[in-house]
Amino acid sequence: MVPSSVRVLAAVLVLTLARAQAAAAQDFAAERRAMVDEIAASVREIGSEIGQRTFDERVLAAMAEVPRHAFVPTDQVGSAYRNRPLPIGHGQTISQPFIVALMTDLARVQAGDRVLEVGTGSGYQAAVMARLAQDVYTLEIIEPLGLQAMERLSRQGYGNVHVRLGDGYHGWEEHAPYDAILVTAAASHVPPPLIRQLKAGGRMVIPVGAAFMVQQLMLVEKRGDGSLSTRQIVPVNFVPLTGPR
Repeated sequence: MVPSSVRVLAAVLVLTLARAQAAAAQDFAAERRAMVDEIAASVREIGSEIGQRTFDERVLAAMAEVPRHAFVPTDQVGSAYRNRPLPIGHGQTISQPFIVALMTDLARVQAGDRVLEVGTGSGYQAAVMARLAQDVYTLEIIEPLGLQAMERLSRQGYGNVHVRLGDGYHGWEEHAPYDAILVTAAASHVPPPLIRQLKAGGRMVIPVGAAFMVQQLMLVEKRGDGSLSTRQIVPVNFVPLTGPR
């Protein structure tokens, strides 16, 4: 029989841990709210540059709900809600929260939409998009990152996010066409396979430019007749799209 003093000590430890976890959760929730407030202030400040002064409330709500600290390495948790990119290993980064919100907003995703993401990374952008879309199909060429993202997204219950290891330049033909495509790495040009897989009326958001230089975040819209319109949104600095071409 376990002595009563040991049972009491165990109960105290469990209660202490639960309280600590609850306090941490409250702290992270407060940090997320502050992050969203900063995003909203930023879009008002540079609204003339990006052509809008507000983001869709659904986008801001998704940013307030997804725990960014769960998508960064342990040594970066303390910086998870700062409005800047963070390293996630293998020479890759998790994008700045403002850029995640901007790309998500530009996609104009609706509840029944199917979205393709090129560059899963940590899985954070996919998790945000999963709160808005019906299904998110995301490709990651770096195997360790892709496997970690699969496990992380599954553990957090994102059943509508489908991760595949592979070269995102060629898209994911089986589930095309897509209502929206997000590319989270810089390409020297808009990949033709992605244009083909974008639904008529759909939107692609992609950074275009030279590797390790300032690129332009581009909005590509596909008209009903298959023709394209493009618009430069804002200068950005993304890691390059990798893989054979």
